[in-house]
Amino acid sequence: GSHVKKEVSPACCSSRYGLAFLSCYGFFVAYALRVNLSVAMVDMLKNRSSANTSSSVCPHHSNPVPKHNHTASVYDWDSETQGWILGSFFYGYILTQIPGGYFARKYGAKWLFGIGILCTVIFTLLTPVAADLGAGYLIAVRVLEGIGEGVSFPAMHAMWASWAPPLERSRLLTVSYTGAQLGTVVALPLSGQICFYLDWTYVFYIFGAVGLLWFFLWACFVSNNPSSHKRITEAEKTYIMGSLKNELSPTTDYIPWTSILKSMPLWAIVVAHFSYNWTFYTLLTLLPTYMNDILGFSIQQNGMLSALPYLGCWLLALLGGQLADLLREKYLIRTVIVRKAFTIVGMVGPAVFLVAAGYTGCNYVLAVACLSISSSLGGISASGFNINHLDIAPSYAGILLGITNSFATIPGMVGPVIARTLTKSNTIPEWQIVFYISAAINIFGAIFFTIFGKGTVQPWAVQSIQIQ
Repeated sequence: GSHVKKEVSPACCSSRYGLAFLSCYGFFVAYALRVNLSVAMVDMLKNRSSANTSSSVCPHHSNPVPKHNHTASVYDWDSETQGWILGSFFYGYILTQIPGGYFARKYGAKWLFGIGILCTVIFTLLTPVAADLGAGYLIAVRVLEGIGEGVSFPAMHAMWASWAPPLERSRLLTVSYTGAQLGTVVALPLSGQICFYLDWTYVFYIFGAVGLLWFFLWACFVSNNPSSHKRITEAEKTYIMGSLKNELSPTTDYIPWTSILKSMPLWAIVVAHFSYNWTFYTLLTLLPTYMNDILGFSIQQNGMLSALPYLGCWLLALLGGQLADLLREKYLIRTVIVRKAFTIVGMVGPAVFLVAAGYTGCNYVLAVACLSISSSLGGISASGFNINHLDIAPSYAGILLGITNSFATIPGMVGPVIARTLTKSNTIPEWQIVFYISAAINIFGAIFFTIFGKGTVQPWAVQSIQIQ
């Protein structure tokens, strides 16, 4: 007989975990395509320094390996142009955040997410052509990549609103979103190796191919909600839909914009998200530069070491997700307490170690350790403010994420540009200022979220028929 167990449908081989792993692969692709330029950039530039002097602040750690005969072109861009090229992605990215949340609600998240990343893949394959045409073209291609990738997070949040049982949220979402860290972890060292053994153009071709494979799998195996999924078991369908029935508002067309924008818990997420991303993006785009210009690592070592912080971030985000749900489910700790505690640890911790990194001088073991611990602790906040949208308004999670991520993209646009402006002469004291600014912003965000954050569904998010 089909006596459906009300509590839990097993996780193993379930459709919801299938979705978690495929979307993890999707974010893997998205982030690999986003960061590979940061590494390739080191090789795309004409070497300004004369051959015999070491151009970094600290002594080089590499026995110089004879360069392979690279046939790829090199370009003569100044540090300001580099800042714009690296920041340009975010100008596109910010444009599609709120539309992404809106269209996911209207037309379904599957194809929005799929086609968004497919666009990024296509423009990645065109990167080498664009770079040859000139910096302006490269900037344009990066903006277009950003536009494609901008829908990914809001679409996925909308997807999880109809797929993730509330008490499994931290687990499913951290598996899904840590694909981003994983992509960074793999893409940084791999880009370095590809640049070294082939040349920088292959970075874009190889990752582009991996992206095309993902799109094919996504198109075949994913559906917008449990009820339209082809291979889901009845038990799992009943379980997921039953767990969500009190949380979702039935109407799709009505969106309470005024209530959303007046919601203080939402602004708490906005501030936390903005602060966290300031540090995250400044490091994401400039770590390879710091490793090269200050610590004097070669491109091969550079990718490996730049990846360490994200490896830690990925691990702690996954473990944090398990722990957060355990605390909520087994120890019945209120969601809001869990979200705030994880946010504080995940934002104050990184601030402390980031500042410490500025004082390690040329002790590069210590420098790399501080930067890695800083970034790793940041992973804990993935179960903090980062998925709080689904706690306060599951029905509108995609739109809420679009709003917070729009604000949170600004640091990606201005952070690296400000950092490059402050580090014109590439000295350690200049970089200390960059680290101090990041740390201060982080601590402010943690305090703000702790004061104003909430953990329960807000009244405006469930009312459907009875509009005031």
